[in-house]
Amino acid sequence: MTCDDLTVAAGVRRYLATVATGTAADVAALYAPEAVLEDPVGSQPRRGREAIREFYATIEAMPKTTELLTLRTCGGQGAFHFRIVVDLGGGLTSTMEPLEVMEFDDDGLITAMRAWWGEQDLVIA
Repeated sequence: MTCDDLTVAAGVRRYLATVATGTAADVAALYAPEAVLEDPVGSQPRRGREAIREFYATIEAMPKTTELLTLRTCGGQGAFHFRIVVDLGGGLTSTMEPLEVMEFDDDGLITAMRAWWGEQDLVIA
């Protein structure tokens, strides 16, 4: 059975809210135990919750906001465009608007995430 569109949309929104306000462990808990994260596309994929937790730990302590810009769902997957602004301290912020595709299992957990962005998409101001 494929995860329905409403569950996928709720999963994407929960993910963005958790990235903004939760811990790295909270974000990793949204992923299935054997999930794969490729961020950005072309980088070495991270496999499993612990590797995924380590990925999100790099921004865990920094204040940040997320904003969903657009979302499409079908076939147990969500493709979305969002903005993340990270407070780097000292009056500097990092802003990025990646495109991501997530696959979900029947329990609404993320089984795969791929993020499209490059250095040219990262704005430090």
